[in-house]
Amino acid sequence: MLVLLAVNFWAGSRATQAPSRVRVPYSPFFLQQVTAGHVAEITSKGTAIQGTFTQKERYGKAKPTTRFRTEIPAFADNNALSRLLQSKGVVVNAEPLDTGAPWWQNLLLGFGPTILFLALLFWLMRRAGNVQGMLGAFGRSRARRYQPSGDRLTFADVAGIDEAKAELSEVVDFLRHPEKYRRLGGHVPHGVLLAGPPGTGKTLLARAVAGEANVPFFSMAASEFVEAIVGVGASRVRDLFKDAKEAAPAIVFIDELDAIGRSRTSGVAGFSGGNDEREQTLNQILTEMDGFDSSTGVIVIGATNRPDVLDQALLRPGRFDRRVAVQPPDRAGREAILKVHTRGVPLGPDVDLGRIASTTPGMVGADLANLVNEAALLAARRNHDVVTEADLTDALERIVLGAERQVMMSPEDRRRTAYHEAGHAIVGMLTEGADPVRKISIIPRGLALGVTFSAPEADRYSYQRRELLAKIKVALGGRAAEELVFDEPTTGAESDIQQLTEIARQMVGRWGMSRAVGKLAVIPADGQGPLLPGASEVSEHTQQLVDDEARRIVDEADQQVVALLEENRDKLDSLAQALLEHETLDEDDAYAAAGVERAGAEEPAAAHAPAGV
Repeated sequence: MLVLLAVNFWAGSRATQAPSRVRVPYSPFFLQQVTAGHVAEITSKGTAIQGTFTQKERYGKAKPTTRFRTEIPAFADNNALSRLLQSKGVVVNAEPLDTGAPWWQNLLLGFGPTILFLALLFWLMRRAGNVQGMLGAFGRSRARRYQPSGDRLTFADVAGIDEAKAELSEVVDFLRHPEKYRRLGGHVPHGVLLAGPPGTGKTLLARAVAGEANVPFFSMAASEFVEAIVGVGASRVRDLFKDAKEAAPAIVFIDELDAIGRSRTSGVAGFSGGNDEREQTLNQILTEMDGFDSSTGVIVIGATNRPDVLDQALLRPGRFDRRVAVQPPDRAGREAILKVHTRGVPLGPDVDLGRIASTTPGMVGADLANLVNEAALLAARRNHDVVTEADLTDALERIVLGAERQVMMSPEDRRRTAYHEAGHAIVGMLTEGADPVRKISIIPRGLALGVTFSAPEADRYSYQRRELLAKIKVALGGRAAEELVFDEPTTGAESDIQQLTEIARQMVGRWGMSRAVGKLAVIPADGQGPLLPGASEVSEHTQQLVDDEARRIVDEADQQVVALLEENRDKLDSLAQALLEHETLDEDDAYAAAGVERAGAEEPAAAHAPAGV
């Protein structure tokens, strides 16, 4: 390729390059040289004359010295010039005016770029295989295929979601023994939708179904279907289902289905948020799922954490006609998950997975897997032979509270931070409905200068009004302690204020816990407000009422927190002093330092019962 380019450039430059000549004036220089006999031969082309000046050697021989060129003026006497040249014996040559470059140079200059382009195109075709393969590669499925003999997962590798496994056991049994269902006229659902929060194990569960059934598993994220080129997504869908039908019985798994399966009629004030490529891809999925029956042996499993935004055409019978809820595990489920993830981890004799599971409410499978991995890394850094419970506890603190930071705080900042965290803790210890305080620290972690960690005794699936008010009060405790002791607030309560504001607004706008607003849902469940003016179904008066009620709840709670800390100032000072001495207090040490008995924590809260909202 480079050689052709070099030859083409050299030929063009040679064809256009003229010999180097000195331009001289026609008169008097040129005429004087002819008269002196220094010109032996010239070549004429139109009015241009070129030749070579010569000089005589000793024996009358002439040798060239200077190549020249000149122009005959239009007013010159050509007859006189002709007679002068003849008298001096100058040989006169003439060339036609339209003479050009050789034919091979014209051919190379005219077709050289074309030849070069064709050679480049041929080279690209050779690398891509052929033009059709190069263009068709965009429309091929990028699904990852897992063979039964490869990295096989089974239900034994999935724990904590027994209800979901029971729902999918029928799918496994159909793939194993389809004739048992067909002889009675039954058929397995075409599609199964796994819906649940991120990290609950939807992808793991889908792979376990394929592993239990011992069939090929095609996995692809919904976002991988869509490209900038229109029609590519639909082509990839066709290719995916074609491969699955050829490998049947098989399972097709589409992760994050809401990326392409959002409702085509959703929008705000009549405006739709879709695009042609996404809708074409969705339409192709709908067509493909209608294009086969249970006899093909292909089952589609979709996963999403937003089932409420899916198009209704996906959810109708005949497509994704079965929904399986994959919820966060309870305490027993978390213990089972920890046992699965610690199979290859050497554990110390002091490790109690049940106790670890009880301190991790709300964690899902992905969180627990990360916890075990962090504990193993921490044990390796400490040169332990096994993972101890201290490693697991410290890893949990690192995940929940953040990693420790080496920050040099002034004595004043440490004292202010100690009172801030002690304020949170005292309010949590003495307020009815608050979660027990598990740990307090004034060691900077993450973005915080100190942390107070509270966790319930057991998993909670709903909250009473008094429990939500207790959360608001605990969040207000840090700022209230600062104002009580130092008579001036700081910016350290930023995250606390955001948290309590969100709780207060949800109490009023979603959960019907305000008499003024009533049992109306005026805040979207996803927390997103209207995108366009006039798009909200709630009047401005109701929106203002929500703000007023949320402010009232927070103000009343703040007054009660200030009164509680003033009444228990000795406990606040004692706990803050213990934090300054030890920096970190566990549950038992914190309650002992504050002088609060766990069993009698609810007794002093009776004098500060929250007012009704």
